[in-house]
Amino acid sequence: MVKAIVGANWGDEGKGKITDVLAAQSDIVIRFQGGSNAGHTIVNDYGKFALHQLPSGVFYQHVTNIIGNGVALSVENFVKEMQSLQERGVPAPKVMISDRAQIVMPYHVMFDVYEEERLSSRKFGSTKSGIAPFYADKVSKIGFQVNELFDDEENLRDKVRHVLELKNATLTGLYHKQPLSEEEILSKLAEYREALRPYVGDTFDYLYHAVREGKNVLLEGQLGALKDTDFGIYPMVTSSNTIAGYGSVGAGVPPYSIQEIVTVVKAYSSAVGAGEFVSEIFGEEADELRRRGGDGGEYGATTGRPRRMGWLDLVATRYGCRVQGTTSIAFTVLDVLGYLDEIPVCVAYELDGQQIDNFPSTTKLKRAKPVLVKMPGWKCDIRGITKYEDLPENCRKYIEFVEQQVGIPIRMVSNGPSRNDIIYR
Repeated sequence: MVKAIVGANWGDEGKGKITDVLAAQSDIVIRFQGGSNAGHTIVNDYGKFALHQLPSGVFYQHVTNIIGNGVALSVENFVKEMQSLQERGVPAPKVMISDRAQIVMPYHVMFDVYEEERLSSRKFGSTKSGIAPFYADKVSKIGFQVNELFDDEENLRDKVRHVLELKNATLTGLYHKQPLSEEEILSKLAEYREALRPYVGDTFDYLYHAVREGKNVLLEGQLGALKDTDFGIYPMVTSSNTIAGYGSVGAGVPPYSIQEIVTVVKAYSSAVGAGEFVSEIFGEEADELRRRGGDGGEYGATTGRPRRMGWLDLVATRYGCRVQGTTSIAFTVLDVLGYLDEIPVCVAYELDGQQIDNFPSTTKLKRAKPVLVKMPGWKCDIRGITKYEDLPENCRKYIEFVEQQVGIPIRMVSNGPSRNDIIYR
């Protein structure tokens, strides 16, 4: 059976922990899109980890971890994370990299930085990981697939020469930087070839047989529905499709094989980067939630930037779950809200003098204001509770209110950062 784990909102919902928990019952875990521009934080017996490139199943010896063809593969970050696992006592994981995956080149990162500098006040809030230039090259057919590293050397040289004609024209003409050399890029590609050689394989064929044999396959998404290229808050989105439906393409499994879609919803809202955020809060209120939030505060796992904070937005969450095709919800970081006497929740938007409960396109979203209701708080620490009925009454009311408003069952409740802090309903 194939199951997907994806985000309902802007990302940072806690997908890494949920993947880590569900990987225990999985044979294969696959990253199917995105790259090192977002991190999945995991707390387990080995310590605390922020994975940017590796799938979140690497802590289980029985799991085969796949970097799918839809991923933006940073070889440097892949090598760094593999070394970090070894240094911290994690047994060597089983890893496969699709030979159809494409590589984030050093100039992709450079172009990302230069473009944000050029845009200045109009910048997108990029993590500067090279993701947008990478995907632009992919659809322009000038990216490098992993399999090309193992092709005839002359073919590779010809392609590098062609690509650099375009890149150097932009570097010198638009950004006024020094051009790249052919030998510099060929040397880097040779370095990548040797680093990846032990892991590269035909993951499409591997997964074809795995699905036919009934293996338990977990698709791990990055970011959330509101950062999706098509359905997100365009243009302040990522450059890949963050929805479960793309898992079929980015991993290489049949669409009909995805039978469960677990969408992760945070008990409050947070976001990194620019873009519309109707329920956003500011000042001391935001600072307090940020300080208490996540595991050690709400700061980007990739950038370290303070996350923008807000109350749970049920309009955006309902929309995100519909976009994902959600079959069940994992509700996370609920324990953080235990300090509040009352918990504001955004239940609708006011748009041009009317109240709406649907999530509009970005041009309308800019004018939307939150309609808030306040739920009674539970004023205690809920970490360590393992049974749903043992949660405080107001805590259960909060969960059930969210469930009723979104219209999808909440099957998992996370009440702490470690993999053991999970309540099943």
